[in-house]
Amino acid sequence: MNYLSKAVLAASIAVAAPVAQAQDAEEASYILATASTGGTYYPVGVALSTLVKVKLEPSQSIGMSAISSAGSGENVRLIREGEAQFGILQGLFGYYAATGTGPVSEPQEHLRSVTMLWQNVEQFVIASDAVNTGTMTDMVALTGEAVALGAQNSGTIGSNGALMAGLGVDINEDYELVYGGYGPSAEALQNGQVKAISTPAGVPTGAISQLMASAGDGVKMLNWTAEELAAADAGRELWTPYLIPAGTYPGQIEDINTIAQPNFLATHADLPEENVYQITKTIYENLPFLQAIHPATKAMSLEAAIAGLPVPLHPGAARFYQEQGIEIPARLIAN
Repeated sequence: MNYLSKAVLAASIAVAAPVAQAQDAEEASYILATASTGGTYYPVGVALSTLVKVKLEPSQSIGMSAISSAGSGENVRLIREGEAQFGILQGLFGYYAATGTGPVSEPQEHLRSVTMLWQNVEQFVIASDAVNTGTMTDMVALTGEAVALGAQNSGTIGSNGALMAGLGVDINEDYELVYGGYGPSAEALQNGQVKAISTPAGVPTGAISQLMASAGDGVKMLNWTAEELAAADAGRELWTPYLIPAGTYPGQIEDINTIAQPNFLATHADLPEENVYQITKTIYENLPFLQAIHPATKAMSLEAAIAGLPVPLHPGAARFYQEQGIEIPARLIAN
């Protein structure tokens, strides 16, 4: 894939002496579930899996392949049923999985965190002829219209449903939902098949860049007010303000004040501790490799690795962070 040609393998960071006796890694070929190819999950997943193949397959016989999926909701199921061993999840779906709430019917006690990845930036884009205030009030006003808020059973449509519920909108009752990934959704907006889309992802998002370049003044990304953020978050403490600087997208001449939630790498508790340790260590020894492939990962750092994680750490990841001197709160220690 052409974006992989930009990747640069980088020097490793120093590692402290182990706090536990290292074990031999077990030979394995893992599946990493991502999301639709038009967003950020997929290219970052490809970068992660490529990093594992390059660094760990020759020496440790640990391989990994990224697959596209419907996103966080499906990834929870794929990990639970053993069809994938790793998955990229929205913070909200991690919260649902940990608590057995929302679309997750019971707590997913096997689910473990590996690392925080990047912030998922909420990007609500609507047709310019529907713009009045330029804020999410305009999105609320589109009740009865066709909108694209994600693929069926995806994390995208789940988080959009939660956000809009906080603003007083039931997306299933108040909108005519058109299901699809980010690329098809952007095309539907450009073609006039829908009045609005939402593509939560790392910035810049490929599908939005293409839409802004093609549609020009025909579409507008909405701002969020502080009051709208508070209402949509509904006390979960997941979403925070996020600024998309002017010039991030084609034709974007002003800053956009939106909101964001975290994304994280998840796995199953049953995976061997040493394998997850080696994967976590490899990620943090080669951050420039990931950052050269997708700018969303520039937010990654060892200092922020466990910030906001909604489910306990896998013991392999926890061991690596302890070696680095990171204090792990009790809520992230697996029982």
